[in-house]
Amino acid sequence: MTFQEKEIVSVGKILNDESKPLKERFRALFTLKNIGGHLAIEQIQKGFCDPSALLKHELAYCLGQMQDSSAIPVLVEVLKDINQEPMVRHEAGEALGAIGDTSVIPVLEEYSKDKVIEVAETCGLALRRLKWIESANDKDHNQSENPYASIDPAPPAEVKDVNELTKVLLDENASLFDRYRAMFSLRNLCTEESVLALAKGLKAGSALFKHEVAFVLGQMQEEASVPALKDTLEDANENEMVRHECAEALGAIATPYCFDILKNYLKDEKRVVRESCEIALDMCEYENSSEFQYANSLASVK
Repeated sequence: MTFQEKEIVSVGKILNDESKPLKERFRALFTLKNIGGHLAIEQIQKGFCDPSALLKHELAYCLGQMQDSSAIPVLVEVLKDINQEPMVRHEAGEALGAIGDTSVIPVLEEYSKDKVIEVAETCGLALRRLKWIESANDKDHNQSENPYASIDPAPPAEVKDVNELTKVLLDENASLFDRYRAMFSLRNLCTEESVLALAKGLKAGSALFKHEVAFVLGQMQEEASVPALKDTLEDANENEMVRHECAEALGAIATPYCFDILKNYLKDEKRVVRESCEIALDMCEYENSSEFQYANSLASVK
């Protein structure tokens, strides 16, 4: 399927129109992600001057998931920009790892020593992922083990035993890369036991680690994780990056109870939490509707 340039530009205008509801802009972003190509990347790039850290974080995430090397210059620029919020710079670093182009190894090495811990940890993880890609054979590099079709910051561990994986997941002395590998292996098992093991990770480690645990629980969409996600969202002392990801996970799980929890935080003190709840409620509505596709902005510009 080919898309007319004017349609892509029209979707880009929705994305970059600050007067539009954030939920419409998010749907436009994911429409552009699904279309792909240089023009879609150009439209996404324009959004990095937006005042919403949440939106910019999601822009970087989508550029990484698109795995198009032409997005590298803009992601490097965002990573280097100390005026961007830590969660935005972190996501740019993760996206550089997701694209899988080893030409970015020098910049990731430089920023793995960044003063902002979330940025430094992310770039260290991205480096490990790229070096793993370089050393892995074709079989190891196969992403087919991942039932969620996402480009993850680390490959799943080969171990399948939940107890062994949980020990690594919760071991704060283990390398972050190994803990992430355990995390994704637990996700891919997708049992109630593995969900509950992952939920323990919301209390074990850095903000970066806990935010990834919440993201994974959102991918799994299992009700068993709701109590832990709710407790973390409710903790005003928790890092906003973690709380935002818990909100979005609850939106993906999309039970009536999740809907009620999210409504309570639409006026949270932290903008990124408020906005995440707005997006999560839209996701709740989508998950409980007959809509065919979340990324549906093309229909409105034709």
